[in-house]
Amino acid sequence: MSNERVLLVDDDREVVRLMRAYLEQAGYQVLVAFDGQSALASLRQEPADLILLDLMLPDMDGFDITRTVRREPKLAAIPIIMLTARVDDTDKIVGLEMGADDYVTKPYNPREVVARVRARLRTHQLPGQALLQVGGLTLDLGRREARLGEQVIELTPTEFNLLQVLMKQAGYVCTRSQLVSRGLGTDYEGIDRTLDSHMRNLRRKIEPDSKSPTYIHTVYGVGYRLEEQL
Repeated sequence: MSNERVLLVDDDREVVRLMRAYLEQAGYQVLVAFDGQSALASLRQEPADLILLDLMLPDMDGFDITRTVRREPKLAAIPIIMLTARVDDTDKIVGLEMGADDYVTKPYNPREVVARVRARLRTHQLPGQALLQVGGLTLDLGRREARLGEQVIELTPTEFNLLQVLMKQAGYVCTRSQLVSRGLGTDYEGIDRTLDSHMRNLRRKIEPDSKSPTYIHTVYGVGYRLEEQL
């Protein structure tokens, strides 16, 4: 049994029963909440290592829960995977912009969800106390802390991972496939728009002008490059 805890938030008890069985079979400890308030109370009492979050809940939606989690310092670094019946790309983009790390539409294969959980937790575990620095950007890998000059930047776990990949290869192009596999921790199809949404969010947080980037440059048809000399 793993020490990693997954909080599963869904008001559909049959979905919870099925998904919990798959997660436990994969070795995870599973915490369960059937509404938003219970989920937040559970997290504040015993923070999970990852949240599987249904978008439609009886008391508050997944967007509100994600926004709340990202605003609380003790919870902000927890990866969030949204589970929802909504298939509109607009909803997916909104979820990512709110701070979700991944998005799975129903009906889904529970094995795929477990694979995404495993990938997300793998990229979230960064041992050591190394520092990365490029220009005014600094990443403390041990503390999972990003700074621009003296200012702390609030990054989601996925944004942190993507920036880490870019900073480790500063001055060189990171291909889309490299960013997906190393930054998002997976290689499943259909991830391109998700990657671009995360990169847009990252630019908004670190660039003086996100429409005229100083740090992160797009290399069209290939990927992205973080400028080494700034």
